[in-house]
Amino acid sequence: MTQLTRRTFAATGLAAVATACAGVPASRGPGVAMKQVPPVIVDPGRVARVVVGLRPYRPTGFRVEREMLGETAVIHNYGHGGGGITLSWGTAHLAVEEGWDPNVKDYAVMGAGIVGLSTAMLLLERGANVTIYAKALSPETTSNIAGGQWWPASVYQESMVDDAYRATHVAASRFAFQRFQLLTGPEYGVTWEVNYVLSDEAKRDTPAPKGSPMHEFVVNEREYEPGELSFNAPFAKSFDTMMVDTPYYLRVLERDIRLRGGKIVVQSFDDVAQVAALPESVVFNCTGLGAGALFGDAGIMPARGQLVILQPQEEVDYNIITGKHAYMFGRRDGIVLGGTFQKGNWSLEPSAEDTAMILAENRALFERPMQA
Repeated sequence: MTQLTRRTFAATGLAAVATACAGVPASRGPGVAMKQVPPVIVDPGRVARVVVGLRPYRPTGFRVEREMLGETAVIHNYGHGGGGITLSWGTAHLAVEEGWDPNVKDYAVMGAGIVGLSTAMLLLERGANVTIYAKALSPETTSNIAGGQWWPASVYQESMVDDAYRATHVAASRFAFQRFQLLTGPEYGVTWEVNYVLSDEAKRDTPAPKGSPMHEFVVNEREYEPGELSFNAPFAKSFDTMMVDTPYYLRVLERDIRLRGGKIVVQSFDDVAQVAALPESVVFNCTGLGAGALFGDAGIMPARGQLVILQPQEEVDYNIITGKHAYMFGRRDGIVLGGTFQKGNWSLEPSAEDTAMILAENRALFERPMQA
């Protein structure tokens, strides 16, 4: 099958895309011109890999808090659920504000996922000496598997948080939103992309309702008439946000840390006594799901996420959100199809049933709808 590119897409015109797609909505409002969106070719033969990661989910939200182990100050920064990439700079900022001491020069960071790397970078920017201790480095971290869309989704359970946490959540989101904007461009693999919200009913509260503090992060929001877009969905809206090419981004961030003099030591921790024995007197705990057993946090649990990665399609430079299992992120390393959010599931083995479900639900977004 010939792969479409932006160049060939422009040359062949919209008719080629309409042919490649299984169909278009059966009806649209009077005078509404249909916008043809390059379709994703959802075919089992195009599956490049299937990946599974365990998100560190806490119903009460992320934890940024100081704990003393004898003379060692531990600054916890973990439990981001589905928002680890999005909130990484924000909670790193909160943690560094909590743990920074102008009389201390040497700091330790536990964990080399995106939260640990972001925390280390902010410390280095303040002139600190930083050593990262981690049992796994990129590409073996959970962060490498993350989809990478900027939006703090599935971070907490609404009934389990109070107004103080919500305010902290917004503050972390704001700092991260601004920081990622400074990194947009090819060097870090961060790009602005359109996100289409597809649904069976109007989703006016997605990604955040007007009047909500989170609505300040909703950029270029618009709603579409039925049939205005070439998706198989009765309702559609869109907003713009950033997309982080996580495998690439993590490599560059780790490079920057090393260039600034940061050290990385491969080391795991079996108990808090080993943490207290570190030579640094201030330690930032960014161990994600591992913080549960290490620091006795019974409130953290895995949220198993399985993704199906299709071969890349250069012309697919948008994302899809449905509010169900199906979602799609167009990345240069492949088309990311999601996905699952299975709380309490520790399995890292890909499930054939989950793969079939992900392919079927995403394929349906591009198939010919039933006639009205």
